[in-house]
Amino acid sequence: MRALLVTSVGVTCAAALTLPLAAPALSAPAAHSASARPPSLSPESPGSGPPSARTEAAPDEPNEGGTLEAPEVPEAAPPRTGGTRAAAVAGSTQSLPLEPLAAPSDRAVGPAASGQGLDRRTARPFSLVGVVWDDAEAELHGTVQVRTRATGGTSWSDWQDVETHNAEHAADLGSAERASGAVRGATAPLWVGDSDGVEVRVRPEAADPQHPAAVPLPEGLRLELVDPGADPAPEPAPAGRTVTPAAFAGNPVPPATTTAVPEVLTAESAATSAVNADLAPLGATVIPALTKAETEEEAAIVAAGAKPYIGPRPKIVTRKGWGADEKLRERNFAYTKSVKAAFVHHSATGNNYTCKQAPSVLRSIYRYHVKSSGWRDFGYNFAVDKCGNIYEGRAGGVAKAVLGAHTLGFNTNTMGIAVLGTYSSTNPPAAAVTAVSKLTAWKLGLFGANPKGKVTLVSGGSGKYSKGKKVKMNVISGHRDGFATECPGARLYKKLGTARTSSAKLQGR
Repeated sequence: MRALLVTSVGVTCAAALTLPLAAPALSAPAAHSASARPPSLSPESPGSGPPSARTEAAPDEPNEGGTLEAPEVPEAAPPRTGGTRAAAVAGSTQSLPLEPLAAPSDRAVGPAASGQGLDRRTARPFSLVGVVWDDAEAELHGTVQVRTRATGGTSWSDWQDVETHNAEHAADLGSAERASGAVRGATAPLWVGDSDGVEVRVRPEAADPQHPAAVPLPEGLRLELVDPGADPAPEPAPAGRTVTPAAFAGNPVPPATTTAVPEVLTAESAATSAVNADLAPLGATVIPALTKAETEEEAAIVAAGAKPYIGPRPKIVTRKGWGADEKLRERNFAYTKSVKAAFVHHSATGNNYTCKQAPSVLRSIYRYHVKSSGWRDFGYNFAVDKCGNIYEGRAGGVAKAVLGAHTLGFNTNTMGIAVLGTYSSTNPPAAAVTAVSKLTAWKLGLFGANPKGKVTLVSGGSGKYSKGKKVKMNVISGHRDGFATECPGARLYKKLGTARTSSAKLQGR
């Protein structure tokens, strides 16, 4: 598979731009994490702005080009003229190597069979957990369970299962992202809320008559504890003027009166925003919804072939809106030729989040994908929360054919939508299914795709279809249609027929 890597236009001097926007009030740069690896740098990609050192890259460690990069030292804030504020880096990752667990009563069982883990311990605050290992091609045949203690509390949660079958959410085999040397094996991440204590146990599958010896666990198991950092501050308004900040469905924000201060956008933030310049101002936290007539008029500019079948553009919270730290991702954007199909996923992060917490969940998943799993960016093209809010995922432009890492073997010419939560035995909220319908009606419409139609895709190699095999599937498919997986959960998968019908109706079909 060949991906087109490009730079963003007009952002070389973006760091010098000052705009009447609010900078996120975020935490200081995180301390070094032993597990952190720099995102892949594609050799054919020329870069979009100045190189960004990464605070969690190991000092004196050669990068992919064989040269040494010094660890980043947090820069002093630029001179402030008229109250200018600069954004700070948010979040952190703690990476803890697992240890052999006490052997079971059968002393003949070795350490590999008894499992690995960590006893109860206190840690710096975190909200999301996952387990990673060295070899991305190795599978974890076994179970992973964690329990946590809420920050400041004394009681511990029950044991929670972590989804171990996660390899199918990844970049395609042979892609630059997959071949970067940074990618690791990883479980799905699990959202546990604000916590400061953790215990984990990883056990291999038990032996049975057909498999008398337990399959050994992968090498280099580590527990990742992710702190998403602070939420972005609401956008201020000019002095004396009342404005309602961008609100999330289910969590209305009261009007606020404050004083506007211009924000200095970093080159990385400006690059991410510039690719949406046809849809919203530079630095916008939300791409507003449009009527169908307005969408058709806009489509004449951004996708001339979309008419007449395109749904109204829904409101989309941008990466800036949910507080993405643009210095984490790879600098450049990767594109594919078209968007012929949409794969729907569940994030498998659990349902114990509020819609107000959804931006924190996204920042945690983003950091887990990049810093823990070694991906170039957030894996999915879009995310949807339980209240129906839609979020920009992988950077590159919401109206463009951005190459994601969501459906192994079928990332080319498709997009991935993650519904935040776990929907194996829990019904997805109607608002989330409606949001999937609205998003696909618009995005598939930009590329002339019929949500109720069929499409033939060529597999890049997966656990279900061999490389090069032509596969006919629904334009709106579940992840399990492209890979032997339980995703997007049985309950969400059953709702895809409703999503297809609603999406097509929104397109005017």
